Amino acid sequence: MTEKPTSRNAFYRISQLMGFLLGARFFVAVLLTFALYVSTFFLFNREESFRDFVFDYKVHTIIICSVLSILAGGIINRFYDKEKDQLTQPFRSRLQNFLKEKYFLTAYVILNVLSLGLAIFVSHRVFIFFLIYQFLMWFYSHKLSKIIVLNNFTFVVLTLYPFFGMLIYYQTFSLKILFLAIFLFLMLFIIDITKDTLTKNADKMFGYDTIANRLGFQNTRSILLVLLIITLATSVILSIGIGFKNIIAWYFLATTIVIIGTVFMLFRNQKNDKFKSLNLLRLWIFFGILAMLFDGIFHKYSWLI
Repeated sequence: MTEKPTSRNAFYRISQLMGFLLGARFFVAVLLTFALYVSTFFLFNREESFRDFVFDYKVHTIIICSVLSILAGGIINRFYDKEKDQLTQPFRSRLQNFLKEKYFLTAYVILNVLSLGLAIFVSHRVFIFFLIYQFLMWFYSHKLSKIIVLNNFTFVVLTLYPFFGMLIYYQTFSLKILFLAIFLFLMLFIIDITKDTLTKNADKMFGYDTIANRLGFQNTRSILLVLLIITLATSVILSIGIGFKNIIAWYFLATTIVIIGTVFMLFRNQKNDKFKSLNLLRLWIFFGILAMLFDGIFHKYSWLI
C-alpha cells in the first residue's frame, strides 16, 4: 500500500486551513479586532491610562467574545449561503470543500460556547449581550438575509454591534460619536447595497430579495446617490466639527473626494466600475481606522512622533 507524498498531504492540510479561515471570515474578524481596539482605546476610553487599559481584563475578554462570535457568525452565514457562494465566490468555495460540513458546524458550536463561557465570566449582562448577538447572527443568516432592505440594515447593525457594546461599557456618549456612528453606518450600508448589485443574478436564483433585484440597477443607483450625498454631508460636518488640527478631520475632508469618485464610477457604469467602487469604499474604511489610530497617538502620545 503506497503512502501519499508528503507535499501532497501538506497542500491538502493547508487547503483545509485556508478553507476554514475563509469560511469563518477570519480575515474580516482580524480587521474588526483591530478596529475594536483602536476605537475602544482612542475613542470610547477617555480616562484609563495605557497601562490600565492593557491590564483591564474585562475589555480584552469582551473583545475576544466579539471575535469568537464574529467567527461563528461567518461560519453559519457560509452554511446558509453555500450554494450562492459557489457562483459568486467559486475559488473560496472550492477551498472550503476540503473540509466536511460537520467540522464547520462543530467549530460554530465551539466558538459560540467559548464566547458565552468567557462572557459569563465577566458578568451576566455581558453574557446576555452576546447571547442576543449570536441569535441575531443566526437569524440573519437563516431568515433576514433574504428580506429586502432588512437584509442590508441587519448586516450593518450586526457589524456595528460589538462597537455598541464597548460604547455601553465605557458609557461614552457624545455628538461626535453619534456622527461617527452615522458615517460608518452609511458607509457600510452603501457597501452592502453595492455588493448586491454585483451578485444580483445569484441572489435572484436563490431567493434573496434585494434592492438591486426588486428595483433594478437604475433605481438602486439613485438610492446609492442619495446615500452618498448624505455621507458626504456627514463627512463635512465631522471635519469642521472636529477641527483641522486633528488628523481624523483631514480624513473626513478627503472622504468627500472618495465619495465624488464613487459617484463618478457608478454613473460611468463601465466594466468593473461597481467592483472598483466597492473595494474603494472598503479600503477607505480601513484608512479611517488608521487615521483614528494616528490621530489618537498624536494627541495622547505626541512625544512618540
